[in-house]
Amino acid sequence: MKKDIVHLPNSELELMLIIWEAEEPVTRADIEAKLEGHDNWGPTTVLKFLSRLVEKGFINCESQGWRQMNRYSPIISEEEYLASESRSVLGRFVGRSVTGMVANLYENRSIDDKELDELQAFIDATRRKK
Repeated sequence: MKKDIVHLPNSELELMLIIWEAEEPVTRADIEAKLEGHDNWGPTTVLKFLSRLVEKGFINCESQGWRQMNRYSPIISEEEYLASESRSVLGRFVGRSVTGMVANLYENRSIDDKELDELQAFIDATRRKK
C-alpha cells in the first residue's frame, strides 16, 4: 500500500534536498552550512522548517551525544517523493497523459530536440530490458 506523500513548499523541499544529498544524519548546523542565498534564514527558521518536516513524516529527529545534538535523517526517500510529485503533476495538469505533458513542454519550449532524443533513448533502453 502506497503512503500518501504531501507536496512540500519550496522552503521545506530545499532542506530535504540537503538531507537527501548528505546520505547520513545531519545537524541543523550542517544544513545551515549548505544553504546558499538565505541570509535571512536564521537557526530559528531552519528549526521551524525541520519541525514541520518531522510532523509531516519526512524526516526523523534523534538526539545524540553528550550535548544532545539533534540529527535529522530522511524517512521518505527522494525517489518516493519524486514519484509522488510526478503522479500529482500528471493528474492535475495533463489528465494523466504523459504524451500530453511532453507535448506541452515541447510546444512551450521547455524542452528541446536534444532532450526529446534523450527521452527516446530512455524509452528504447527501457523497452529492451523487458
